[in-house]
Amino acid sequence: MTEFIPGLELSRLFYYEVVAPLLEKHFPSLPLSAALIGAGSEVLGFDTPMSSDHDWGPRVLLFLTQADCQKHSKALGTLFRTHLPQTFRGYPTDFHYPPSPPTHEINHHITITTLQGYFQNYLGVDVEQEIPITDWLTLPEQNLRTIKAGAVYRDDLGLQAIRERFTTFPHDIWLYLLAAQWTRVGQEEHLMGRAGYVGDEIGSALITARLVRDLMRLCFLMEKQYAPYPKWFGTAFSRLSCGQALSPVLKSVLCAETWQERQTHLCTAYRFVAEKHNTLGITEPLPTQTASFFDRPFQVIHLGGDFTGAIRAKIENPTLKQLAESRLIGSVDQFSDSTDLLCDRDRLIQLRALYTLP
Repeated sequence: MTEFIPGLELSRLFYYEVVAPLLEKHFPSLPLSAALIGAGSEVLGFDTPMSSDHDWGPRVLLFLTQADCQKHSKALGTLFRTHLPQTFRGYPTDFHYPPSPPTHEINHHITITTLQGYFQNYLGVDVEQEIPITDWLTLPEQNLRTIKAGAVYRDDLGLQAIRERFTTFPHDIWLYLLAAQWTRVGQEEHLMGRAGYVGDEIGSALITARLVRDLMRLCFLMEKQYAPYPKWFGTAFSRLSCGQALSPVLKSVLCAETWQERQTHLCTAYRFVAEKHNTLGITEPLPTQTASFFDRPFQVIHLGGDFTGAIRAKIENPTLKQLAESRLIGSVDQFSDSTDLLCDRDRLIQLRALYTLP
């Protein structure tokens, strides 16, 4: 068995020990940036030995200027197909699946592109321009996280400067998303008990699971960390500064068998996130205790303090202020969890029209 090497480390070694020497020998004066960013569990640092069974192995992205890409991309592709070793550190450099018999030419995963072309294709944004609000609101966090994560191995062209633009949401967009996330919690927190009260424990449990996910996403936002796609959502949450303390509470919420038990544990979680909100210092301190939902036996956090309204009042950007005064649909991650939508760049671009106000 080949000893497992995390993909990010494997690709780093692959670049410095194989790719860079080939470039130095055959294209010694070519300016470029080299990195591993974008799709892949290894980019996030979450890959395990199981990850290596498909679409995984030594790979790297090479960014060239537009002129150099047009001039040299074909020759570079030929160089790598004919000069790469069949394996590196025990892993095939050929990405045929299922594996094909060894041949002289390698079906490698060294991507040759330009900075502008890559970000236009992956995020649907023009990095040579200021990124509009509507673009930010339709960029899936799972994609933003994979730009922020990964590693840069060489940077002649300014890749790192572009990555730093995506480190976190701009401040007023962040406030808008926080307000929208608190809105989601407020819209459903009383429904968990209402469903259980009429004997619908399955419905109550489903609403509870939604609330748990919304509270977790709220924590990602408060810590200014992008949430990954579902496979790694819980893993990434556990690594937040609040993950160790809040995870056992949320597990108790999910494992509860009655709506009353769920409510008890949810109230603990509500108090936790309310206190966490107050530590941000973006609004005046708000009450952290739950209260009854009108005359009903359901405990909620929103009637104790208007988190949505308090955050919304701090937004200064005129466009976002106007958006926040209408229905707070938030970003694409807050109103959709469709994989086909979140992975479809062209449809995401079309969604920008949702934020056009009359």
